[in-house]
Amino acid sequence: MSQQHKSARQLWKQIRRLPEFRSARCVAFYLPNDGELDLSVALQHALAQGKQCFLPVLTRDNALGFASVTRHTRFASNRFGIPEPVGGRRINARSLDLLFMPLVAFDADGNRIGMGGGYYDRALAYKLRRSHLPPVLMGAAHGFQQVDGIQANAWDVALDGVVTPDGLRRVR
Repeated sequence: MSQQHKSARQLWKQIRRLPEFRSARCVAFYLPNDGELDLSVALQHALAQGKQCFLPVLTRDNALGFASVTRHTRFASNRFGIPEPVGGRRINARSLDLLFMPLVAFDADGNRIGMGGGYYDRALAYKLRRSHLPPVLMGAAHGFQQVDGIQANAWDVALDGVVTPDGLRRVR
């Protein structure tokens, strides 16, 4: 078994313990790109549990939305080469209960460094004023991706926690 697959299975063991996951009806995952931690095992289990599952999609106006997925969903690559669901119900972030976000690095305060496009921050900008609104924002990462501190910008939306193959790190 590859280390990546082993990490994905360990990550699922942590995700299934999360109260936020157990109570969530609508959950957004992501497909791994450029070395990101793989959530496909968790996605398959969530589908098997009957949860409504979504993946990020880029809209025509270069914004981030979310499209529903099932076991039969077809995919096509977007302009960055990342697979996206073809068809499916489209929703915005406010309609989700739980959103798993990829990251390059995170700190103990919930700040994250993504891939630099700002797509998640723009889609979640409403949470800068009302952080209590859904969804719960959960980073997915390896523990070694935690750094001492990240200088947050005014537009950066902080995470509520980070799940790693080794456990959960609450950040707020």
